[in-house]
Amino acid sequence: MSGAQADRPVLHVLTGCTAVGKSEWALRWAEEKGAEIVSCDSLLFYRGMDIGTAKPTPADQARVPHHLVDLCAVAEPMNVARFVDLARAAVASIRSRGRPVLVVGGSGFYLRAFFAPVSDGVVVPPEVRAAVAALLAGGGPAALEAELRQRNPGGLGHLDVHNPRRLTAALERCRASGRTLAELVADFAALAGPFADCDVRLARLDRPPAELSARIEARTKAMLAAGLVDEVRRLDAEGLRQNPSAARAIGYRETLAVLDGQAPEAELAQAIARDTRALVKKQRTWFRTQLPAHPVHEVGSLREPSQLFA
Repeated sequence: MSGAQADRPVLHVLTGCTAVGKSEWALRWAEEKGAEIVSCDSLLFYRGMDIGTAKPTPADQARVPHHLVDLCAVAEPMNVARFVDLARAAVASIRSRGRPVLVVGGSGFYLRAFFAPVSDGVVVPPEVRAAVAALLAGGGPAALEAELRQRNPGGLGHLDVHNPRRLTAALERCRASGRTLAELVADFAALAGPFADCDVRLARLDRPPAELSARIEARTKAMLAAGLVDEVRRLDAEGLRQNPSAARAIGYRETLAVLDGQAPEAELAQAIARDTRALVKKQRTWFRTQLPAHPVHEVGSLREPSQLFA
């Protein structure tokens, strides 16, 4: 290893699908190594979202310092640019104490920030957003697509022209930057990731499907027994629905449907477990296709935390 490589700060990243057991193995590894944990879970940011997120308990956080947990009120949105700033600050703070850094989580978009660029820095002014919204209201998606094709004579690439939200975002960015979609894609590809100056070491936990399904069932029952419905009722009063990302999270959206009288409470556990299994299927595909090569550990084969990044 060259001197330059040896000087790069090391980040250990532990991921895996929901309910696989990341938290306990992270705690064990961090205790063994004297590390601190940086959360990479898109829901642990929110105060009060405790039961439905399986948030580390006060006892867990007493065992190992955790960062990027309980940052925001539930109605306050989080975005990846803010996450990167906070994560970089947390990493710098931990390193200043001479302690190892362990990033833990399975939220794909935030996890990706440790391996690739996630934002190209294009800022869309409010007046551009308003103008594009007015165009959509007056002419529908077809109007957005027509202007995009005019601005992009080389074509629209892989843009989903049947998705108004994606059409809107694409036109906003073309108007704000004065560039074509192809140019924006090329600009983005040329960027260094926000942690390109670090030596990022990734490991993933997994379990056999039947075992993971049983853990999901047990965890869902435990959450409901711990008071998930009351937690969602309280968060709803605090503005949960003002934050679509939080309100659509598994466990929360199904419980809101029960509170709204749209689904029977007797079927709540079944609905949460079903949707969690569907999420796990998506997570596994994302991990395989979107992350760099990495070791995958069957939890049952692990004996010591040191095996994770060996």
